[in-house]
Amino acid sequence: MKKTPVFLDSLVTDMLHLRAICPFSWRVFQFRPISCEPLIIQMNKCTDEEQIFDFIERNKAILSEKQVGCAFDMLWKLQKQKTSLLKNVEYVRDHPQFLTLHNLATNKFKLMNDDTLVNVLHITQRFAGESHDPLVEALVTEAWRRLERFDIKLLSEFSSCLADQHLYFSPLMGKIADIVHRNLETTQDLSSLSVLMVNISSLISRHFQQQLVNKTELLFDTIDSSEVNVATRIARFLRNIKYCYQPLLEKCNNVFLSNVDQLDLDSISKIFRLYKFLQFNSFEFIMMAKKKLTEMIPLCNHPASFVKLFVTLGPIAGPEEKKQLKSTLLLMSEDLTGEQALAVLRAMEDMESRNSHLIKRVTSVLHKHLDSYKPLELLKITQALTFLHFQRKEFSAKLRELLLSYLKISFIPTEVSILVYAISLLPSPHLDEVGISRIEAVLPQCNLNNLSNFATSVLRWIQYDHMYLDSITGKQLKLLQKLDHYGRQRLQHSNSLDLLWEELKSVRGNTFPESLLEETIATLQHFVDEINYINVVEIASFISNTDYLSTLLLDRIASVAVQQIEKIHPFTILAIILPFSTLNYDPPQRDEFFGTCVQHLNSYLGILDPLMLVCLGFSLATLQYFPEDLLKSIFNIEFLARLDSQLESIGGMSGAQQQIYKMLTEVLGGINCVKASVLTPYYHTVDFECILDKRKKPLPYGSHNIAWGQLPEMPWESNTEIVGSRLPPGAERIALEFLDSKSFCRNIPHMKGKSAMKKRHLEILGYRVIQISQFEWNSMALSTKDARMDYLRERIFGEVKS
Repeated sequence: MKKTPVFLDSLVTDMLHLRAICPFSWRVFQFRPISCEPLIIQMNKCTDEEQIFDFIERNKAILSEKQVGCAFDMLWKLQKQKTSLLKNVEYVRDHPQFLTLHNLATNKFKLMNDDTLVNVLHITQRFAGESHDPLVEALVTEAWRRLERFDIKLLSEFSSCLADQHLYFSPLMGKIADIVHRNLETTQDLSSLSVLMVNISSLISRHFQQQLVNKTELLFDTIDSSEVNVATRIARFLRNIKYCYQPLLEKCNNVFLSNVDQLDLDSISKIFRLYKFLQFNSFEFIMMAKKKLTEMIPLCNHPASFVKLFVTLGPIAGPEEKKQLKSTLLLMSEDLTGEQALAVLRAMEDMESRNSHLIKRVTSVLHKHLDSYKPLELLKITQALTFLHFQRKEFSAKLRELLLSYLKISFIPTEVSILVYAISLLPSPHLDEVGISRIEAVLPQCNLNNLSNFATSVLRWIQYDHMYLDSITGKQLKLLQKLDHYGRQRLQHSNSLDLLWEELKSVRGNTFPESLLEETIATLQHFVDEINYINVVEIASFISNTDYLSTLLLDRIASVAVQQIEKIHPFTILAIILPFSTLNYDPPQRDEFFGTCVQHLNSYLGILDPLMLVCLGFSLATLQYFPEDLLKSIFNIEFLARLDSQLESIGGMSGAQQQIYKMLTEVLGGINCVKASVLTPYYHTVDFECILDKRKKPLPYGSHNIAWGQLPEMPWESNTEIVGSRLPPGAERIALEFLDSKSFCRNIPHMKGKSAMKKRHLEILGYRVIQISQFEWNSMALSTKDARMDYLRERIFGEVKS
């Protein structure tokens, strides 16, 4: 028999002696895993914070890291069960036993498992009073050390903790992005991935963004149709990367539609804000949300909830609902906070509501809180009040004073451009030496969007000085030259379309200064071969907004659409066709291009948003392309029942139109011989209309004349009284249209599609159409009243003055 080694006998003897001397310690050591369980069960039976704090006080000497984590978890669960009014975070945070728990976590966090560590970090941040809590810092550092072993769910939770600290651009968030990138192919949990996508979106490349979009498309059908939070996060990610990707947005929208009954005011508000930013329109969601929000009007009796309802419902509400919203808000306007007043003002801008009583109440609240607003908020206030035609010297003076005070101390290019842009909207947009030097100081660091804002502001400044002070200083022109120089420099340094587009996608094409726009188009033309199915929609949308006709770029867009149509989502076809329609341009392969686009869309006509379908039909009509299937889809009873559109109201006269109107009354022999703002049977508005008999003599309208800016109640009836057979034999109806600069491309005097189509339609209705362009009317040849009178006589009667 084999003999036991002597050192093992000695070890066993020593252990037996130790057990005999310290039986209690031995028992505790041996059975500790069993004794932990009752403590956690006791904690789980606690029903309020006081019971948990009593428990901590009694057991603080023996609590393990697991039990510390459980105590944090119980405290937070109790908070989540309470309404916002009953939450008592400060009470919990300031309680002596919470400090005890805090200290226990500081001593034991290295022993915690990964899940407990991240959970304690999450809860500590919710309760933390200090901006730099030592425990939070310690937990973040420990989590960073363990990062590589976190699964995707834990990684997403940790990334949210960093996001709560606004660490979106930190090296640690960069490390998380790298881990996501390396493991993307094997990732199957879309819920966790969507959290990570939102949190890392600020620092990932365009290529990685596209990879995440593709992965999300693949995984979307694996989630339950009730996952509203996942769909919302995906929409947030698309907003963060400024990518209106229709396929994913449609999938998200379907989730929202199937769960609309469960959506509360906060959820609907978030969805509307995302849709607005992404310029995504869902007729069905708007109608369903509108119904639900309208039912909430009598239920929201607190300023915070009612303001959110006003902001969300106001822009889509009907006349009765808008009236109810405004009257209710007037009653509680004195209780609004500064933040709420700003939200109401911006909603009124969206609603185009110029209710003077409400504007006065809201601006009085704004005035009271004006010192507390940040530069971007001051810009929003200025833009809204400018749009709403609000003018009050005292308010404008204080607003200007605040903007200038911020400008003197600001050194961030985007902030400086915001401040200068806001100042340019005020009644006196003049900048002093300090303002000019501040602009010049940040120019080398400015992106194209900043430079565009600066140029627009300086041009306003020049226009104001020229109009009211009859002078343009050399400093203004010198500043414009510098802006032009840095803009060209930035464009010339772009070495790929992707890098160029990162800057251009934030630029408003319709406000881009002429010199920069020309250089931008030239740069885009340089990268024309890089336009493909991935970026073609974005490039097409940008060109639509610039009003700049580049045949090279449009031909490339048409070519990509024809060759890669299967890779282009059908719902983006409208955006691709729009620049051709807007700029009135037919590509060389016209029929093949339009035919391919329409064919790709045909099977989706029945589910397209009504507004999108009408816009598509209108765009193709401007190009004189009339696909049969599209027309049948629009002109059927079922579609027309779904279509909920309203005519845009007719605005006032421009200065040039007023001049023409007065001269026409003289040329034609009186006010009764001219009809202004005529609404035709097919809802085209004609600036001026007159009738000549067979001897080219004006015929008076009598009682049929319509006051300026008013619509007849039944336009098709009142107009048909002077149409066709009702006219005397040999008489002709004449439509005079004033075409401002918006009717033409920006780079050449080429008429845009909408004006060209309107002329065709008016001619079909029997009009002789006379179009007067702004360029011609304001030319040197027509610089006097007599010259303009002669011009009108020649165009109307064919008289040529000898």
